[in-house]
Amino acid sequence: MSRSANLELALYAAGAVVAQVRAGRSLSEALAHLDADAILHAAVQDLAYGTLRNLGLLDALLGLLLRKPAKPAVHALLLAALYQLRARPRASHTTVDQAVCAASRLEPAAKGLVNAVLRNYLRQAEALLARCDSAAAQYSYAPWWIDCVRASWPQSWQSILNAGNLRPPMTLRVNARRLTVAQYMAKLVERGLAGEIVGPQAITLRRPVSVEALPGFAAGEVSVQDAAAQFAAPLLELRQGMRVLDACAAPGGKTGHILELADCALTALDNDPARARRISDNLARLGLSARVVCADCLFPEKWWDGALFDRILLDAPCTASGVVKRHPDIKWLRRRSDIAKLAAIQGRMLDTLWQLLARGGKLLYATCSVFSQENAQVIKSFLARSDSARRVPLARLEGGQLLPDAHHDGFFYALLEKNQ
Repeated sequence: MSRSANLELALYAAGAVVAQVRAGRSLSEALAHLDADAILHAAVQDLAYGTLRNLGLLDALLGLLLRKPAKPAVHALLLAALYQLRARPRASHTTVDQAVCAASRLEPAAKGLVNAVLRNYLRQAEALLARCDSAAAQYSYAPWWIDCVRASWPQSWQSILNAGNLRPPMTLRVNARRLTVAQYMAKLVERGLAGEIVGPQAITLRRPVSVEALPGFAAGEVSVQDAAAQFAAPLLELRQGMRVLDACAAPGGKTGHILELADCALTALDNDPARARRISDNLARLGLSARVVCADCLFPEKWWDGALFDRILLDAPCTASGVVKRHPDIKWLRRRSDIAKLAAIQGRMLDTLWQLLARGGKLLYATCSVFSQENAQVIKSFLARSDSARRVPLARLEGGQLLPDAHHDGFFYALLEKNQ
């Protein structure tokens, strides 16, 4: 198939994926149902991710270019085509031509509209961009999201928003039970893969590759895990023989890291059967074992054996506002009301799991969020109602927050010790 034919199909499929996201489906789910070979799938993924990262600006441009609303499928195709024009301006003629061909797959009547809109954009691009001066267009987030980030981080809100629109790095976690990070770096060099050591077990690749291209991946020598997420297991201050609970464990990245660092009696929970199976699959690849249970941590009477835990990791469900580099659909699928709903769940989880922690034990609260309402405020409220809890200072994390940047995602950590 020629490159132009590939672009036609990629634009058509990317438009369909974007339309599904705008209708409420997650990007990962929409892509999972895509019927395409590996090359086309990669092209569609690139277009869909780029379109959703820049959706605020692209929507603003279409608002100026369209005289009346287009059908959702056509609108989504135009968004993908505009992104392609902006990402690869030197191929503008080919992009317009192939977008028109893609439109004919939707409905022949849409060809003229797509052709006119895209050519008008090319003629007036500079003037149109000057008119897209709203915050939503400038940063490509919903207005409420911008307001929340600015309220939480008045000094750094712009850099946080900009970081969320970057392409994410591919960071690896070397299995300390198998080899050192220096030894694995040598294996990467042998394969012609360039990387940089960024943590005790962390290597960031210069360019992302498929996991099949990673030496020793199938044998459990290495896992893919963001550098910020790799803070969790070491912060638990694990020792051999401890009873440990990973309360919201899927897909099992932090579970595996815990077991790589210490031989412990680990229980890993998730309330979704498919996600719980992913924990088991990841542990099998790493050659590690744990008690994996499909259960809701809020109802310990259904899964707990009554023995208190020495350590608990609560990687709480959250808005995931710190990982939008990897999941740009989150910016458009979340609602402001989700923050309060999730904060209430996070508080209930803390209250429930605290009862399962032994005296002198520690619970690590973690989210991949940058919203203070589900981070610092949740911890402040919990400490106010719990006489037995003390927050342990984290030397490398002032306030517990890792803000997203070019090197890692946004994460929040709070280590709580039970003193009575």
